[in-house]
Amino acid sequence: MEIGTTTGLLEIHCYLLNGLYDFAGQIRTVNISTGGFRFATALYLKDVLVKVEQMPEKTFEEIIIKNVEMNIAHPFMEGNGRTMRIWLDMLLKTRLKILVNWQFVINDLELRTLLAANVTSDIHNREIIFGGIEQSYYYEGYAKDNDDHSI
Repeated sequence: MEIGTTTGLLEIHCYLLNGLYDFAGQIRTVNISTGGFRFATALYLKDVLVKVEQMPEKTFEEIIIKNVEMNIAHPFMEGNGRTMRIWLDMLLKTRLKILVNWQFVINDLELRTLLAANVTSDIHNREIIFGGIEQSYYYEGYAKDNDDHSI
């Protein structure tokens, strides 16, 4: 899989949601918003994703900024949070040999600080990896209850 790319993100989304949604692994074609915040306009989404993909990813700070920009793009109709957390973990694991222990991250406010306090060099620990994926479902459940998808 291509780490830090839109292609890699699409592969993760497809793997996670194939069988649940017919749009698994596909970039959304409609505009969406949540809580009054409108994500990247569908018309320009592919261009936005190219720009995010080209962002540097050598340091923790650069990787977090890239992840925040991908979150603002919100390329999928559903499953953005789960997909992007795995995408972020793969970037951190590959580039910096660290991994976020998502079980201890309560919300995404002050994301940089929260993530920095919850990384580990134990990058092959399956309990941490799958515990993080499990925790993502709790985040997504909360986000889904508050989503306002509009065309």
